[in-house]
Amino acid sequence: MLQEDRKAQGAYLDYAAATPMDPEVLSAELPYLTELFENPSAPYARARAVRADYEAARGTLARLIGAKPDNVTMTAGATEANNLAFAAVDGKVLVDAIEHESVMACAEARDHAIVPVRADGLLDPAQLRASLSPDVELVSIELANGEIGAIQPIRACAQLVREERERRLREGQARPIWLHVDASQAAGYLSVNVASLGADLLTLSAAKIYGPKQVGLLWAADGVRLRPLVRGGGQENGVRSGTENVAGTVGFARALELAQSRRSSEAKRLQKLRDGMQRTLKREFPWAVVSGPRKSAHRLPNLLHISFPGVEARRLVILLEREGVSVGTGSACAASKMRVSRVLDAIGMPRWASEGSIRITLGHPTTEAEVEYATAAIVRAVRGELNRTGISEVELRERGAEAVFGGTNAATAVAHGEVEN
Repeated sequence: MLQEDRKAQGAYLDYAAATPMDPEVLSAELPYLTELFENPSAPYARARAVRADYEAARGTLARLIGAKPDNVTMTAGATEANNLAFAAVDGKVLVDAIEHESVMACAEARDHAIVPVRADGLLDPAQLRASLSPDVELVSIELANGEIGAIQPIRACAQLVREERERRLREGQARPIWLHVDASQAAGYLSVNVASLGADLLTLSAAKIYGPKQVGLLWAADGVRLRPLVRGGGQENGVRSGTENVAGTVGFARALELAQSRRSSEAKRLQKLRDGMQRTLKREFPWAVVSGPRKSAHRLPNLLHISFPGVEARRLVILLEREGVSVGTGSACAASKMRVSRVLDAIGMPRWASEGSIRITLGHPTTEAEVEYATAAIVRAVRGELNRTGISEVELRERGAEAVFGGTNAATAVAHGEVEN
């Protein structure tokens, strides 16, 4: 009944939090959940056949990111992969201010420094250069932020890390330095070729590209020595013990194949839908604040983060849910704890604006009709809240103008309504 209701009315617009499994992915996985159930580490022929399929899937994943299979370690999701990347170093780590919760938690557990970002969420490579002290061993930068959509200048950052590595080698310093890139949110829309990015470590998640949940990978370049977090049978070249998730790995490989084949067309389609929604909401509420880079090339094409000052986001989410519309208030990790976004604090958004923020993320199943329905529902919900609280839109326009022109950090870059053609 719930499925029929969703088809008839409503819209799921929180694909950055979770994606449904693609039917082709499920079809690829299914044999390994039923008749091909053998443990790939067992010695007999049927198990060896399963092992061959597992290694073939690993090979597909490696090929799709331009890597060698032996450099790919399968994990139980991106969070584990990020933890594994940090465990590879002993020294200081450097992260930007809007990293995912799992990266920030890893950084905060050791000697670390945080590189600030601009008001649009983008990292300034000059700030990174200034932070590359001689004791830094790992720089971790997310390819694309899952809350405001900022696509970071990874290639420029990779060049700085390479230059620092070369300087250390010239001066006879033994301390290594690596660049880790969490590309989980970006894999469906951007290239994740490791050579093109210039990364030394790369995290990917199947759950963000219509694959199975709790399946991820960490790629590590030659020279990076990974240290196990999970010990036991010595699987994954001794890096990650435990019976291999054959079905999940096969599904992940198929999901990444589909994501890469659809990447260009999906990015264009979803950007068009996102931009139309943004124009309508800014026309209805000129004082609303859109976060993230203004240029489309620097923002994920499926993501719209918009704040309605004076409206409580949690109430807005509930009101929208009653109309069958699902949206987020930020990263799922932070939203589940019902706290104000650390990302919005980092870009300098005033608290009165950030408390009215919602994150809308479109996905492969999203239709134009769903976007139109959801946009109308958001307009009704926001207007209803303004009427309920008695807040004047004239006052909100004045506060919005103050945020845009009054000199706050968030002002000049994030409170925009235009979208680049």
